[in-house]
Amino acid sequence: MNENIVKRNELLAQKVIKGLESRNMSGYYAADKEEALKIALSLIPEGSSIGMGGAMSVHEIGLSDALKNGNYNFIDRDASDDKRGVMLATYDADFFLSSVNAISDDGVIINIDGNANRVSAIAQGPKKVVFIVGMNKVCGDVDSALKRARNIAAPTNAQRFGLDTPCSKTGSCFNCKSPDTICCQFLITRYSRHADRIHVILVNDNLGF
Repeated sequence: MNENIVKRNELLAQKVIKGLESRNMSGYYAADKEEALKIALSLIPEGSSIGMGGAMSVHEIGLSDALKNGNYNFIDRDASDDKRGVMLATYDADFFLSSVNAISDDGVIINIDGNANRVSAIAQGPKKVVFIVGMNKVCGDVDSALKRARNIAAPTNAQRFGLDTPCSKTGSCFNCKSPDTICCQFLITRYSRHADRIHVILVNDNLGF
């Protein structure tokens, strides 16, 4: 990565972390995927129960594999036919792993969901939430973060899941009411009432969508 971009990411990450701290959330900066994995594992004690949604960023830094192969109770929704049971078990987990669709540079987190299992677990349920966030998801303000979520993250995920939505065909949001829409629930996390619950690891890389 270009050294000027690296420097920019370092400075921007510090601004985001200050914003998160002002919102009763914790932020960390990782210079690469390997450091992000180390930070994440340092936050999750062995023996913990852990659930997650479909966060590509968690897979990309190797965290899901490390937890599956380690001394953890990883609630693997991909290995179970009882999807509802897995979702309900996740709500009582020690940790929930996720990424974000976008985050403002002052620490407001934006997520959009279709089935709401991800946003509901972020909002309440698991004791702690750990976000893995590539610096490509940092936006200048909440409005631009919402636009990113709707016009970059949502269309890309709709294409990934093979959904029949206008955005999957055009690449941009139509504010549709398609039966396949994944823009059913919008969660804006602007403050955490519970200290030490939400942890955001910012990674000097392009992760997820």
